[in-house]
Amino acid sequence: MIRSRNKITRKCQDTPKTQKVENYKNALTHNIFKVISEASEELQLESYVIGGFVRDYILNRGEPKDIDIVAVGSGIELAKKVAGKLPHKPKVQIFKTYGTAMLRAFDMEIEFVGARRESYQKDSRKPLVEDGTLADDQNRRDFTINALALGLNDKNYGDLLDPFNGLKDLNAKIIRTPLDPDITYSDDPLRMLRAIRFATQLNFKIEKDSLEAISRNKNRIKIISKERITDELHKIMLADKPSKGFSLLHKTGLLQIIMPELTALEGIDEIEGQRHKDNFWHTLEVVDNISKNTNDLWLRWAALLHDIGKAPTKKFHKKIGWTFHGHEFVGAKMVYKLFKRLRLPLNEKMKYVQKLVLMSSRPIAIVDNDVTDSAVRRLIFDAGEDIEDLMTLCEADITTKNPKRFKKYHNNFKLVRSKMKEVEERDHVRNFQPPVSGEEIMETFNINPSREIGIIKETIKEAILEGEIPNEHKAARELMLKKGKELGLRAN
Repeated sequence: MIRSRNKITRKCQDTPKTQKVENYKNALTHNIFKVISEASEELQLESYVIGGFVRDYILNRGEPKDIDIVAVGSGIELAKKVAGKLPHKPKVQIFKTYGTAMLRAFDMEIEFVGARRESYQKDSRKPLVEDGTLADDQNRRDFTINALALGLNDKNYGDLLDPFNGLKDLNAKIIRTPLDPDITYSDDPLRMLRAIRFATQLNFKIEKDSLEAISRNKNRIKIISKERITDELHKIMLADKPSKGFSLLHKTGLLQIIMPELTALEGIDEIEGQRHKDNFWHTLEVVDNISKNTNDLWLRWAALLHDIGKAPTKKFHKKIGWTFHGHEFVGAKMVYKLFKRLRLPLNEKMKYVQKLVLMSSRPIAIVDNDVTDSAVRRLIFDAGEDIEDLMTLCEADITTKNPKRFKKYHNNFKLVRSKMKEVEERDHVRNFQPPVSGEEIMETFNINPSREIGIIKETIKEAILEGEIPNEHKAARELMLKKGKELGLRAN
């Protein structure tokens, strides 16, 4: 079945006519718009800047990085004309299949597209495209706030064309689809994630009918590629308060489809009066906490996944209550499976997230068992260059609402940090390199590469970490000679 969006209407309302609302000439002071305007007049085309540029200008969200231009006619020809008028004659990338072209100018990406109407097939989000009017093009937009357009021709330069009251929705901080939300989301299910992403980034509210339509159409997300899904998840994760997005993903049922490992953490079980905290909502608090201190996407991912091993390891014991033994180890293994399924990178970024998930309880364990030099040395050794990120994660993991306990935990981590600084200055174990190399061991005992070399190096490393010898060559060499003798080796 093919549905034409040109014939779709919003509920209880005819498709609104394009109307001039207000003049926004001040939005178009950049020289690029004058060039586009001149090119449009020469080609006798109507042209408009539409979507994110207009929205973000009205919201005062800073300098644009991307500009979308709609031409009633050939967007490709307009792009070529504009490129020819610019001093540096930028290269025009042409995408004939979609009738679009893109060029880079003034540190911005400018995309040109011919106005079009779209029809959709049930098993694909890729539309069948026909040439159309500006109204057709605005009808196909995902949200009212992204359907706002500014005229670029002499006759309407700077005029705001707002057929769906997008300006009103911007002022009311509402995400709403221009047409029937069930059809909008079913046609292109990625728009469900975009709605949640915009609500999170802009701190807007998704209009009731639109939010309910996401829940009704949630299973349509299965036709979207994993790469597209994770791109939206990244943008939600990098928002000021990611929990808003993940709460909406959960409320609409999308999260259960995309990341069931997270939703499995929800709920509080009680047996014999003993309860555990809801690890799902705790996790979202941790992500918000860490987002106040870092914009590192992968550190935020580590915060999101730090407890995913708790669902499969949860057990109740009459004597000690609820336990999650080994959840860090199980969670680290789950990270790989989740990254693979979502087409996230299976490289150093994945290994970094795995490492932080695996070590996420280590600093807490040190506090609980008193802060010994040996434990701190091992923590620094195992975490290496990621020790600061690990501590940031652990501090974000404190979500208790009890002021005394909150202060106690943070004071304990201050103690760990202080001890780390003291130990590192003295013992230099971060990115540890053995004071005695394998080559020196072979030369000293006149032996070839062998198992004994590994034993000696491990003995030296353990002695340094335990504080039995300083991290110095002289002490390490003496231990090397002693251990070599025990292994039956004879020094030269």
